[in-house]
Amino acid sequence: MVDLFIQLRIVDVIDIVLVALLLYGLYRLLKGTAAISIFVGIVAIFLIWQLVNALQMELLTTILGAFVSVGFIALIIIFQPEIRRFLFTIGAKTQSGENKFFHIFRRKKQHVALDTDTLCQACKSMSDIKQGALIVITRQNSIPDIVLTGVNIDAEISKPLIENIFFKNSPLHDGAMIITGNRITAARCILPVSNNNDLPGHYGLRHRAAVGISENNDCIVIVVSEETGTISLVKDGRISTLQPLTMKEILNKELND
Repeated sequence: MVDLFIQLRIVDVIDIVLVALLLYGLYRLLKGTAAISIFVGIVAIFLIWQLVNALQMELLTTILGAFVSVGFIALIIIFQPEIRRFLFTIGAKTQSGENKFFHIFRRKKQHVALDTDTLCQACKSMSDIKQGALIVITRQNSIPDIVLTGVNIDAEISKPLIENIFFKNSPLHDGAMIITGNRITAARCILPVSNNNDLPGHYGLRHRAAVGISENNDCIVIVVSEETGTISLVKDGRISTLQPLTMKEILNKELND
């Protein structure tokens, strides 16, 4: 043990710190998405591989080594969107000229609670006139890839604004609205449609898109049916019907607790 400690150089310490910072940065980028589970699993396999290698367990070392070597190729395929976002973050700068990469390590701003009163009133009004709506409320992850597919809004939520965006003749009504904190970040966003074959056939594209985005991201989705006026809440790929009278209570429990 003394020999190992003596052989530890300053460069080795810097190497360990840089790897730790890199892993932490990746974790912050992936937090709240389905990719985080894959990322944690790969890190666990890599650490086990290093452990069995240190213990000279040759068979396990060979098997895990082969898996890790092939796994790096699979990583590029699986994490292609996240890798692209990570590389973009390294090179991009803010309006003040500061590199965006360092924003990953900063403490996040205090979470702003969603004004559920305003959202519930808007959904109730749209439900009464059977005006379709698809609203994604983010939690741990702000789903920037989805936001980029739509039109930037960046406005505090209000009942008239929500209703006008989803008005049938509005140029922004087709697609999803993204809400982060208490602000509408974007509208007319394109969501991934779920491939779940177990979904009932009467669910339309809005409900399937709501299931698709909630399967892979930490978010709550509100759907107002254009056919029936029914309000649904979608979380983790599961759909449940909301009653207008209990909608606020359920949203507060899910989002503001």
